[in-house]
Amino acid sequence: MTTTDLYPTGLLAPDVVPESEGQIAAWRALATVIDPEIRQPITTLGMVSAVEFSETDDVTVVIRLTIAGCPMQDTIHYDVAKTLSRVTDGEVSVRLTSMTPEQRVELQENLTANRPRNPFGKESLTKIYAVASGKGGVGKSTITANLAVGLADQGLSVGLIDADIHGFSIPGLLGITTKPTKVQDLIMPPVAYGVKVMSIGMFLDTDQPVAWRGPMLHRALEQFVTDVYWGDLDVLLIDLPPGTGDIAISTAQLLPNAELLVITTPEHTAAQVAARAGQLSTQTDQPVSGVIENMGPMQLPDGTTIEVFGSGGGQAVSQRLTHVLEQDVPLLGSIPLDPVLRSDSEQGTPTIVTSPASGAGQALGDIVAKLASTPRGLSGRKLPVTPRHSTS
Repeated sequence: MTTTDLYPTGLLAPDVVPESEGQIAAWRALATVIDPEIRQPITTLGMVSAVEFSETDDVTVVIRLTIAGCPMQDTIHYDVAKTLSRVTDGEVSVRLTSMTPEQRVELQENLTANRPRNPFGKESLTKIYAVASGKGGVGKSTITANLAVGLADQGLSVGLIDADIHGFSIPGLLGITTKPTKVQDLIMPPVAYGVKVMSIGMFLDTDQPVAWRGPMLHRALEQFVTDVYWGDLDVLLIDLPPGTGDIAISTAQLLPNAELLVITTPEHTAAQVAARAGQLSTQTDQPVSGVIENMGPMQLPDGTTIEVFGSGGGQAVSQRLTHVLEQDVPLLGSIPLDPVLRSDSEQGTPTIVTSPASGAGQALGDIVAKLASTPRGLSGRKLPVTPRHSTS
């Protein structure tokens, strides 16, 4: 590897090109530091402006932040200092500056080179799950957040869009308080528990309501899909609002490869409404990957269980959708009614990571394992090719 492999050319090239062995070693070490928002090495992003060594092996590094006041600057400062401390016995000094407008333009051009306007169009190989429910109050967002974190914990690159514009809750469920960073026309999503997240709630200063109608809702979702730098994702989850309204239809248009995950509770009335949400796939041409039952039988301290919301709703939805859609729609799992799940959600800590041994944590882990075993790619898709018949 040559030193020029470690950074781009043009305006993003370093002000001081590494020449000495110490500088080259430092640059190679810095190539392991990943920008927490863009999720690429800071060297290839042109964020390292200079690395200089003194006669006493003290090292000074100058880092160009994408914007002044970058919300992740403390993380970047810490990661750079910690990494360089491994290649020198001297003192490490990290100076933070910011890119010029011209450098930000070049960074955006580098990031979007050969990138389609809609990175999740028909040609995308990202596995996309749109999480739906017929009615509110079934724990759909809580489940979506936990599934995203669980999939990321499996080593997958995961994104999460909070498409419930009127009832956004994903930032709170994942403890996100930072706002997205904007680099020219690109929006960098905050990362929580290894998941890139975008929600309208990140742009509001207060807990104000969002009173938007159909066209505005569509535009918001479109911006989350096209204007956010997601990078190369293995899985993208969409937390849909309850019901079968505008956002559900827009999701089918903007994310044509999306598959539905239907959330219900054991109560049969809720199950009937959930089944209608799943049957939307007949109009949007989206397959249904499975059904998840939440608030299932609750285990008491003495080992007995109590069916607070009844039983069988998840299986009923699975059977109904299998019959109506004429495809296998499995019940992926039943998550028990568990106080731990509620408590973790209120604290912004996903149960699947913080309380994996709990009843809800184990059930979520089993569902994640099933979803993670389904690879991204062309499997099961119809390819736009026609066999050519030989005339010989």
